[in-house]
Amino acid sequence: MKRRSFIQNSLALGSLVGADLLLPHLAFAASPVKVGLMIPMSGPAGLFGPSSKNCGELAVAEINARGGLAGRPIELIISDAGVPPAEASQGALKLWKGQQVEAFVGMHDSAVRGALVGVFKGQVPYIYTSTYEGGECSPGTQVLAETPTQQLEPVIPWLSKERKLKNWYLIGNDYNWPRDTNAKAKQYIASAGGKVVGEEYLPFTTDNFDANLAKIKASGADAVLITLVGGASVGFNRAFASFGLADKVTRLGTLIEENTLGGIGMQNAANLYSSSGYFASIDTPAAIDFAKRYGAKFGAQAPALNALAQSVYDGFLLLEAMAKKSGSMDPKKMETAAEGIRFSSPRGDTTMHQRHGKKDIYLAKAEGNGFKVVKVFKQVDAGKNCKA
Repeated sequence: MKRRSFIQNSLALGSLVGADLLLPHLAFAASPVKVGLMIPMSGPAGLFGPSSKNCGELAVAEINARGGLAGRPIELIISDAGVPPAEASQGALKLWKGQQVEAFVGMHDSAVRGALVGVFKGQVPYIYTSTYEGGECSPGTQVLAETPTQQLEPVIPWLSKERKLKNWYLIGNDYNWPRDTNAKAKQYIASAGGKVVGEEYLPFTTDNFDANLAKIKASGADAVLITLVGGASVGFNRAFASFGLADKVTRLGTLIEENTLGGIGMQNAANLYSSSGYFASIDTPAAIDFAKRYGAKFGAQAPALNALAQSVYDGFLLLEAMAKKSGSMDPKKMETAAEGIRFSSPRGDTTMHQRHGKKDIYLAKAEGNGFKVVKVFKQVDAGKNCKA
């Protein structure tokens, strides 16, 4: 997710956590592969830091149990990516050059991604996993993030037909991801026979939504596409219900996951839908088993599983698949190996094409105690993100 600014106080560089992840019964002759995990441990997206850290640790433990990367155990090093881009890139540079980190997995916003791409320049494998606006095609970078094409192109027509939706109101925070997402959404809404009756972009500091909700009510919207982030999404959706709109207007979010829904509260979530590549409630053997392993490792009080955190796990699975196919950690060989790789995860199957993942997309409705998947769109392409 790219944004103009997430100016927040920084945390000290993350801690080295890999040593206790190596299973004691395995004996590796080779030296460890140091992998940097760039996740937000502070800032607006810091809510996702603990669960992302857990998913990274679980992935490392399981990969090491299978033999590591190209026969070498992973040593995991975590760095805070919730700080401003320049600070995050300095942290990554210290890991890369100072601690000889050989690969990076990142779940963070696009401003940080752009900074890291500029630092790495294709010289180290870098896997980006966070929901984003699309368009990344830099050498050395592989993207597992859902794009607007994946989250909305199949979803808007289906939901419009099911709910008889015609008039859409678009509201998001004022930065790249919402604006680029809505540019695509307008095309899909028009193709489905609908129209946009309002569009707004709000600062991250907005905490009173009365004026926005009055505009939505006056517009005659029967659907609202929400691209607000974190606390802004929580505050807006709570106010939406208090304003008496929840029972009449359908809401669709592309970044409303389990943590955000918990903040919104089920009492405020009538007719609330979310489009994502993962939900903790996915009812497949692989997803159920993953949730069990997560719970067994981190306990019943562990941070809730969610799409952003789980994407970190998939990032490590892709790194493992690239290392296995290439037989090394050489950046060029791994990049060549990435094209066409197919791997399975709790989300289902993912196939890499032009640096992006083709995958299943789930549409879920807030219902009962969480999300209930109501439709699965199989193997949705990420759209055109590379010129080649």
